[in-house]
Amino acid sequence: MSTLTARDLNAALWAAADEMRRIMSADVYKDYLLGLVFYKALSDKTLVEAYDLLHDAQPENLDVAQKAYTEALTDGSWDDLSQELNHRLGCAIHPSRTFTAFYTQINERSFMLSELRQAFRDIETASGGIYEGLFEDFDIDSKDLGKTPDKRNEMLSSVIRALAHIDFNAYPEDALGDAYEYLISQFASESGKKAGEFYTPQSVSQIIARIVTAGQENKYGFTVYDPAMGSGSLLLQIRNQIRNDTESGVDNRVAVHFFGQEIKNQTYNLARMNMMLHRVPGSHQHLRNGDTLDSDWPTDEPTNFDAVVMNPPYSQKYDARESLLTDPRFAPYKKLPPASKADYAFLLHGFYHLKETGTMGIVLPHGVLFRGGAEGTIRETLLKSGHIYAVIGLPSGIFFSTGIPTCVVILKKDNPDRSVFFVDASREFKKVGPRNYLEPKHIDKIVETVLARKDVEKYAHLASFEEIEKNDFNLNIPRYVDNQEEEEQIDILNPLA
Repeated sequence: MSTLTARDLNAALWAAADEMRRIMSADVYKDYLLGLVFYKALSDKTLVEAYDLLHDAQPENLDVAQKAYTEALTDGSWDDLSQELNHRLGCAIHPSRTFTAFYTQINERSFMLSELRQAFRDIETASGGIYEGLFEDFDIDSKDLGKTPDKRNEMLSSVIRALAHIDFNAYPEDALGDAYEYLISQFASESGKKAGEFYTPQSVSQIIARIVTAGQENKYGFTVYDPAMGSGSLLLQIRNQIRNDTESGVDNRVAVHFFGQEIKNQTYNLARMNMMLHRVPGSHQHLRNGDTLDSDWPTDEPTNFDAVVMNPPYSQKYDARESLLTDPRFAPYKKLPPASKADYAFLLHGFYHLKETGTMGIVLPHGVLFRGGAEGTIRETLLKSGHIYAVIGLPSGIFFSTGIPTCVVILKKDNPDRSVFFVDASREFKKVGPRNYLEPKHIDKIVETVLARKDVEKYAHLASFEEIEKNDFNLNIPRYVDNQEEEEQIDILNPLA
């Protein structure tokens, strides 16, 4: 079986969206394409695993595996085979409902949408329970796919055809998870403002992940929590920073426990699929569909984590009910964040769940650095306790969902001198069309500067608590870092000199 490149896989998967792209927006068709990609990945894995169990060998191709899998129904081996597949994969797809079988049915003009619906239900109700509700947002009867059942059948058939020739087993081991992440980023690019609901650009995720894992890269059992996880891309970036200790045989896929919550059900399911395709064991996924600010979670052990990462919706409204003043997440700060701006509510929730030795990174609009009122009081309390460790100003235009400049706030519970390190990276980007991008050299510079915690002229400054206090606890970056270039002096009496 020849091995193809990850780039080949990215291109093939993106091309599969062509038919859908003609008639619907990216924020709609992403759920259908990603759902089918996940289903095909699980189906292909089922066929390969089944063939290995039946013949103790790898199949020449998926058609050969499909034939052997179908024959198991009638040769007396199905019961034992399906039981073992349930144990290994959490389900056993019926041979007539594999992705390969559907492709054959489409070519024979016998494919029915009801069979695809049943295939999803079979997986969701499998005895393992790990796929429960996974496809519930894949609406086969949606008018977005076509006005009539025949049109919907035609649309989904065209996507199945486009995906059918891709053998996921022919690619490097991690290629499918990475390709899924690539698809999510492409959808974010096309979705505009709605992208903020499910995706954090990889460059920003890398900055946060590298900072919050610094000094703990070799820790086995590292725990990370994202209370507004979207598609899980920020969580998964943590795994890339935890080293694979080959000498001890520790695989970084099982060195991290992921905890995440997401309010939108379809995005929550997207995160689940993303985790599975990145081969994160089910026992290391602790994900929940819920409203982070409505009721606290997690409330069972563990409740505090080695790292907290977050890119919450900016300045969102929330229910700032008076009873939250007695909630341990908010009580120490005496005031609640304003109902019209939940930025500090997300920050305080995440910080509450941080270990004493942990590090938190959160993306927020610049307003959290200088706004007054209740936010000013909360910020002052955090600073007096030494909890704000660093502030990184990012370039504008690097997020798909907004053009406003944002910052990353780094928090720690163990910062006794109460100093705050400021980085103004607003000019560190490459412009491509209407958007700005952080290149690897920009990411390295930001991370290395933060970890070194040393002044860099016109770029970074370590401000003492006394300096911050003199600024009335205002953290607006230009108060601490002057990145303005000096204007060239011109002799007005001899301007050409």
